[in-house]
Amino acid sequence: MDKFFRKIISMLFVGVMTAMMFSCSSRKSEPVKQKEFTSTRQQVVHGEQVYMLHCQKCHPAGEAGIGPSLNANPAPQFVKRFQMRHGLGVMPAFKKDEISTRDLRDISKYLKAWKHY
Repeated sequence: MDKFFRKIISMLFVGVMTAMMFSCSSRKSEPVKQKEFTSTRQQVVHGEQVYMLHCQKCHPAGEAGIGPSLNANPAPQFVKRFQMRHGLGVMPAFKKDEISTRDLRDISKYLKAWKHY
């Protein structure tokens, strides 16, 4: 039982430290290019749809909202997918029946395409 509480406390500490690190990042919004972000790649389009359904309300346009900015987050995509699946801090965990593994990969491709737009 004692190990369980230590594990929870350490996970909370990591979550708080991560939130503190990324919540103070500068705004990195859509660049002024006189055009909107669009993609013809089906995986990116599908990732955008799933993102809008599950992520947009806390991370509007990838910026800080209730959750921290995703655009300025330098973490690798596999770390972001792990966080989406397992949650961290106030970030809820999304089980496979909510967001499939394919959906996670497509969200990741969308975020990467958006970041390099």
